Amino acid sequence: MRIASVEDDAAQAAQIRQLLEEAGFTCASFATGFAFQRALRDQAFDLVLMDWHLPDISGYELVSWVRQHSGRLPPILFLTSRIDEGDIVAGLSVGADDYLGKPLRPAEFLARVRALLRRAYPDAVQDDELIRQGGYVVDARRRTIALAGQPVELSPREFDLALFLFRNMGRLLSRDVVEQAVWGRAMDAGSRTLDTHISRLRIKLALRPEHGVRLSSVYSHGYRFEAAGAADA
Repeated sequence: MRIASVEDDAAQAAQIRQLLEEAGFTCASFATGFAFQRALRDQAFDLVLMDWHLPDISGYELVSWVRQHSGRLPPILFLTSRIDEGDIVAGLSVGADDYLGKPLRPAEFLARVRALLRRAYPDAVQDDELIRQGGYVVDARRRTIALAGQPVELSPREFDLALFLFRNMGRLLSRDVVEQAVWGRAMDAGSRTLDTHISRLRIKLALRPEHGVRLSSVYSHGYRFEAAGAADA
């Protein structure tokens, strides 16, 4: 799912982005409130992570603005060093859904993110450890994938890529986003590493409509991995 992080501290923004992308989410970072407001004109986010102290507008004001323009969704999680009871009450009263103090504890942070997404989108969020789609069962904890009940052998990197794709069904994924999530960095412009791994997954996992999925290349952008029905096959 696509998450917006509004955080002006570059180191903290990088930590948040890394934690989310390693967990299979897509994260867009914004250093100012105005940059985030401009992005909302043509982008949609499933969750917003909000710092209280921003250089141009307070997180408190920005949460109020989001609620006035977007309604109850997306859910908003305050991430801030302001943890006095009065601040917490004010943040929740203006429209935030949860509140987490800094410094972040990674496991708790990801648990809060997943809990908010489950509450907001109960029919869309997959189980944290087990994903079922078409003929596939992906077990994130055991790091296994089965097709029609038969286990498929993948290298560790191939599994990471497959897990990222299954966790982002139906989304248009840019090459940079996939590379950052799976390899931790964007590849050189001429690199074929991602394409090679995608090709291997197509073959090893038989990623075809008759098995309930479709993996499409999107020219000059990246890939889309989506559910496919019997009619598609």
